[in-house]
Amino acid sequence: MKNQTHSFKAIAGLALVSTMLVGSQASASDSDNIKFPLVRSAVLGKTCAPYAKGSVRVTPFGNVEVMDVKIEGLPKNTEFDAFVIQVPHAPFGLSWYPGDIQTNSRGKGYARFIGRFNEETFIVAPDVATAPQVHDTDAPDNPQTAPVHTYHIGVWFNSPADALKAGCPGGTTPFNGEHTAGIQILNTGTFADEEGPLLQLKP
Repeated sequence: MKNQTHSFKAIAGLALVSTMLVGSQASASDSDNIKFPLVRSAVLGKTCAPYAKGSVRVTPFGNVEVMDVKIEGLPKNTEFDAFVIQVPHAPFGLSWYPGDIQTNSRGKGYARFIGRFNEETFIVAPDVATAPQVHDTDAPDNPQTAPVHTYHIGVWFNSPADALKAGCPGGTTPFNGEHTAGIQILNTGTFADEEGPLLQLKP
């Protein structure tokens, strides 16, 4: 009888955990999310990763959003950098760095980022303050700005050398942790500059 009691408790516990998991999945159902494509940057030549493409899904989850980014048609075993940006193309505007995406042996990559990715996503600097100068190219202070919304997504080669190997221009940009990235390869350029896809998701 004692063993039966323990068995019943174990079954009840498993049922409770299953119910909690189902509830969590239901709170992030497909009906709540937004999906949109990533396309090749318009300035790329024909030889530069011609089959590159990607897709993004953003799902509300409590007080944050979960952003799943998939990329494909890219060089294999190569690192890329994802940014949330003001406009999808140069000059890009204000931008911030959620993280990296690594491709596999088939040139496909996936990353999940957690943060604020909705209509309220913005950058603000009420006044000028000194900034840490970790790298030689870091600014000594920030520019003052009223709130600026950042509704677009861009993906950059982490290295100019990797871009050259893929038949792409080898210019250097600041879009990685050391500010020595290659060029942008993917963006949300199918959306208007001031109506990036993150604007679709209401908090």
